[in-house]
Order: sequence, then C-alpha cells, then structure tokens
Amino acid sequence: MTLLALGINHKTAPVDIRERVAFTPEKLPLALQELRAHNSVREVAILSTCNRTEVYCGLDGDDPRSLSEWFSGFHQLPLKEVEPFFYLHPDRQAVRHILRVASGLDSLVLGEPQILGQMKQAYSTANHAGTIGQLLNRLFQHTFAVAKQVRTDTAIGASPVSVAFAAVSLSKQIFSDLSKHTALLIGAGETIELVARHLHQSGIGRIIVANRTVEKAHALASEFGGYAIALSEIPDHLAEADLVIASTASQLPILGKGAVETALKQRKHRPMLMVDIAVPRDIESQVGQLEDVFLYTVDDLQEIIDEGLRSRQEAAQQAEEIIDTQVSHFMSWLRSLSSVDTIRQYRQNAESLRDQTLAHALRQLHAGKDTEFVLHELARQLTNKLMHGPCNRMKQAGYDGEAELLQAARELFNLNKSEQ
Repeated sequence: MTLLALGINHKTAPVDIRERVAFTPEKLPLALQELRAHNSVREVAILSTCNRTEVYCGLDGDDPRSLSEWFSGFHQLPLKEVEPFFYLHPDRQAVRHILRVASGLDSLVLGEPQILGQMKQAYSTANHAGTIGQLLNRLFQHTFAVAKQVRTDTAIGASPVSVAFAAVSLSKQIFSDLSKHTALLIGAGETIELVARHLHQSGIGRIIVANRTVEKAHALASEFGGYAIALSEIPDHLAEADLVIASTASQLPILGKGAVETALKQRKHRPMLMVDIAVPRDIESQVGQLEDVFLYTVDDLQEIIDEGLRSRQEAAQQAEEIIDTQVSHFMSWLRSLSSVDTIRQYRQNAESLRDQTLAHALRQLHAGKDTEFVLHELARQLTNKLMHGPCNRMKQAGYDGEAELLQAARELFNLNKSEQ
C-alpha cells in the first residue's frame, strides 16, 4: 500500500484559494466516505483548517492524479485552477510531513499548539466515518506521540512569539501566582480574545472585559468566566485590576494619568502592570511616570517576541532531529508489514504438515503400534517434511550459483560457520 499526503497550505496558496478548498465540518464525513469509495483508496483522513487542507490516504498502487481530480471535483473547481498550489508527499515524505505539521514546525506561527488538537479532531472524524485502517491508525497514533515528545523534550512552544502571548508572559514574570490577581482587558477584538485565552489557561483569578459595545464584551467575558463593562465604567473598576491590557481601535487614549492616579490611591499603591498593545496608544504615555505602575508598549513587547522567535528556532532544530529518528521508526514498522503475509503462510504450511503427521501417528497408535516406535517415526517424518522444501531450494541455489540466497538462508536459519 502507498501512503500519500496531498494538500494546500499557507505557504503554497493565497487565502482565497484556501477558503475555496476547505472542508466544512458538515461536509467532511461525506467527503471521507466519497473518497474512500474512490478508485484505489483504502484509507483516508482529511485535515482542514484556515491555513491548510490536507488529505492523507492509503492507496493500492500510486495514482496521485486521480486524487487531485477528486479534490478539485468535490469543490467544483477546475483542476487547472488549484493544481499549481498542490503539494504531494509519498510514503517517507508523507510521514515526515505529518509529524512536522503536528509538532507545529510547518505552521504560520512556529510551534503553535492548536494544530495538534485539530489533527486529533481530523483523526476522530475519520475514525467515526469508518475510513481509518491499520496504516493510518498507526500513523496518527505515532504522530500524536511524537508531537508530545517534541513538546516535552524541546522548548518549541515555551517562548512568546505573538503580542498576546508576550503580554501574558510578561504578566507571569511579574505576578508569580496569577490566580490571586484580576485582569482588566480593554477591547474585545482578536488580540484581546487571545490574551483572555492565554490568561485563562494560565489560571488568572478574575477577568473584566471593557468595550465600547457591551454585548461584544459580554460574549467574550462569559467564555472565560469573567464579566463585562462599558468603557465609561472603567474608572469604577480600575482599582480592582492588578493587570491592565489594552487593545482597541480608538484614535484617542482610553486611560489617562488622572484616572490611574485615583485608582492607585484606592489600591493603597499596590503595583499595577499595564500593557498597551494598541496603535495609536490606549494609555497615555504619562501614566508611565507614575510610581507603582509598570507600563509597557507594543515596542517593548517586540524585544520579547524577537527573543522568543530565536528560542523557538533553536528548539525547532532539536525537534527536526527527533522527527528524523521517528520517521525511520515508522518506516521500519511499515516495511515489517510486508513480512506479515509471508510469516502467516509459512506458519499455516508448517501447521498443516504437523496436523497431517500427527494424524498418521494417531492412526498407528490406534492400530496397536509400539508407542516409542510411533514417536520416533513422528519426529522423523515431521522433520523431513519441514526441511524438504527449503533443502531442495538451497540445492538448486547452489547449482545455479545463487550465493546471496544461500547467505540469506544461513542468516534465516541462524547457521554459523562453526557448524559447517
């Protein structure tokens, strides 16, 4: 069976193409069943995210073009429109590719962890659809184990490489135990949503979300057990916040020096960390002049991000070494499958010869023959029958000068020179 990975991702295709070839969750089971019934496809799983759509197949034979034709046909697109964006990885390359994807080495953000969860969902969907067989089951289980090893043995995901991640990493450096602290998030856009997610995962005690549209703030806050307020209510709640992270599209500052001074008095000058990741700024620069306030801007975070990227790139080199080893392990298992049928047939032949010889011995015993004689005869006949085929083939190999076959026989039967 041939293993193939066919796909399109953020490196090979623009977003408008990726959108057109994505599989929606509703259509994915149908696509799996349809492809499973297509030509020589024995097994199939499909991974579809905003940055990539990939099909993993076990095929009888090697017919990648029919796979490409099905792919474009399912999405009702001319093959010539999407084919230039395809990449195709057979066998060993396919194994390497899926391991790199699951480990975050092929992601838009190096080392991001979400892709592993998406891959687990792809496996679960295909398994539920009945399109996973021995090959893909082993491949996905191996992939999950390798991705976990990469996360455990390297620092691929430890360093911040996004503004949201950097802001939360800074918070964790300043506050040793986030569970005892309150965060005020100003804004409700994508960046603040990522900040909220990272804070929630880090065990933040409370989250307050302030936004111009309270309904949007409430939708975000409720997801993480927080509560929502309007921007106009910030002065009433600012003193509760140990951590303030702001990211709005406002053209004017949301927080001024006076409001922060008032909050500090109410807090009895307990320190506050403020991270302004908006451009233009949401927090007046003069706030940074206040004692008991640590104010960081997006430029300050860039240094953290650059260092995080360097750290992840070093970790990625270690991860590639792990993957090299694990690709070889999987390919060794794959090659071992070719011996399974041979071993099974050899065992069946031996058991058939055993049964025939044993039946003959039992008939002799029932006829009253001497037991010792029957046992010796059983051993002799069984030995001769088991050796007959291999011995004849080795004699023929010697006659034909097939030295390699004779050497293979010596290794197979564990014969060493001292026994010649």
